[in-house]
Amino acid sequence: MAMQAAFLAGFSQLAAQPSRDCAVAVAPTRVAVAAVGSAKVGARVGLKAGIAAPAPAAGRGVRFRASLIEPDGGQLVDLVAPEEGGRRAALRREAAELPHRLRLGRVDKEWVHVLSEGWASPLQGFMREHEFLQTLHFNAIRGQDGRMVNMSVPIVLSVGDAQRRAILADGATRVALVDERDRPIAVLSDIEIYKHNKEERIARTWGTTAPGLPYVEEAITNAGDWLIGGDLEIIEPIKYNDGLDQYRLSPAQLREEFARRNADAVFAFQLRNPVHNGHALLMTDTRKRLLEMGYKNPVLLLHPLGGFTKADDVPLSWRMKQHEKVLEEGVLNPESTVVAIFPSPMHYAGPTEVQWHAKARINAGANFYIVGRDPAGMSHPTEKRDLYDADHGKKVLSMAPGLERLNILPFKVAAYDTKQKKMDFFDPSRKDDFLFISGTKMRTLAKNRESPPDGFMCPGGWKVLVEYYDSLVPSEGSSKLREPIAA
Repeated sequence: MAMQAAFLAGFSQLAAQPSRDCAVAVAPTRVAVAAVGSAKVGARVGLKAGIAAPAPAAGRGVRFRASLIEPDGGQLVDLVAPEEGGRRAALRREAAELPHRLRLGRVDKEWVHVLSEGWASPLQGFMREHEFLQTLHFNAIRGQDGRMVNMSVPIVLSVGDAQRRAILADGATRVALVDERDRPIAVLSDIEIYKHNKEERIARTWGTTAPGLPYVEEAITNAGDWLIGGDLEIIEPIKYNDGLDQYRLSPAQLREEFARRNADAVFAFQLRNPVHNGHALLMTDTRKRLLEMGYKNPVLLLHPLGGFTKADDVPLSWRMKQHEKVLEEGVLNPESTVVAIFPSPMHYAGPTEVQWHAKARINAGANFYIVGRDPAGMSHPTEKRDLYDADHGKKVLSMAPGLERLNILPFKVAAYDTKQKKMDFFDPSRKDDFLFISGTKMRTLAKNRESPPDGFMCPGGWKVLVEYYDSLVPSEGSSKLREPIAA
């Protein structure tokens, strides 16, 4: 997929829309809802300007009042064992002694992280078969209260034939989940093992079984032929120790931060690419429109995806460096922007996956979600075309079951205005004045150390992008001769 820098922004004819595409936002309300606090909120430190600085929370399981959208299921799920009462130590001992141990891969561990913090609320662990089938066939699951909540991608854990036979032979109901070094991470209890129909899963999630789908190759093709579901209890919060853990704020921590800032609206923007001034135009214009609609303090959640991405995407560490420059140089206002990492792996499943992205942000407190062209899309793996219709993502979000409470913000096209030398909203009356810079073109410029048009990206952000592509050049190559690039 040629990712255009044609970013949709604004809400034209907002009040006139009969669907839920922001129609309910015309008369802003402040509904006090309950959300679960966390004793862990104050644990992350060293945050920079514009990054959430979580306030100390009430004790585990204590509710706090906030003017934020209610999480799915009525409260956030928190699956991390509390230190209080010795539960964490006891769980660690039990996990070490359990006879059956399932080793987690990279993507598995990312899903444990997602589940542990309540991004997938009300899920209590890896999906059992009835949840898996509802997800595949309905893109939603029925909660304990009988309401349908959106759930469009399976969150499952696979096992092989030998593991299944051993677990069933022992009649085990609990298994330990361990990392690549055999260290216990969590315990899965009240387990259920069922068939992993890979072809059906792939076809229903991606709409194709063509070879070359990145997530499929990473996490499904060589996975076991069985799935194991159950209730999950995590021994301690997931850490990566990569210098970015201070950005990995849980839904509870984000809700605390939004409450601390007295946000009366939270609008979320996800991306897996570097931020340029087209994105910034979209985000600043969105805040302006929300203020015009009567909100007093709308806060932006700039929420880059931090899990698995395909090989040619810019790695997370470099994207976060680039995002820091966007704040440092004032492209986005640190006072009204929270930058955090969304820990989910990326499926590239288009309209199916974008529902997951939106649903997870509800649990973090966002009541507005910005969606543009071909969200979560990619090029067809075997044909020269996009895998999904570019407009279907935003259309599906406006109709998706379980997302009725979320205001979807589609936006109009922006491009580089060659006359004004900046990113601006596309004006069809002078279309020849606008330049559309694709993601491929942006990467080519950076790889060749060429300068983008003035006003396309902040200087510091562009420098970071060029430095990343420089880092890919073999040390014995021409990169040794290159001079440092100035911001």
